[in-house]
Amino acid sequence: MRFQARSLIRTTPERLFAFHELPDAFTRLMPPWETSRVIEHAPTLRVGSRAVVGVRIVPGIFVRLESRHTAYDPPRFFEDQQVRGPFRSWRHRHIIEPHPEGALLIDDIEYTLPFGFVGRLLAGAFIERRLRRMFAFRHRVTRESCENAPP
Repeated sequence: MRFQARSLIRTTPERLFAFHELPDAFTRLMPPWETSRVIEHAPTLRVGSRAVVGVRIVPGIFVRLESRHTAYDPPRFFEDQQVRGPFRSWRHRHIIEPHPEGALLIDDIEYTLPFGFVGRLLAGAFIERRLRRMFAFRHRVTRESCENAPP
């Protein structure tokens, strides 16, 4: 399955990329309604760095999601992939493209739900809605942080 969120951010690609490298960026991008908790922050976005998050699947049920950064090309993109977690597979590319009015932020996620067809049938629409809502929040926070930051 694939999910993509795209937003125009009125800043330079370099500033947009630098926002993602801030030590508290991941925490700032965590929606308040997502009761996930960061167990281990990735120290950088560079290849090999690791993050561990406790992800709420449904109320009262948390699983650990461990991801590792697998690509890093500032200010164009970085990528992380699930090593362990609730998905059969998860690859998240954070792409930044120059735009005449600033930079395009593209979150491109390819994922496979567990349990094959049954997983897609039972959870596909739920996951899609959750991702849409989460990335609308993340892009809003990113836009506000980057567009309102002093030069």
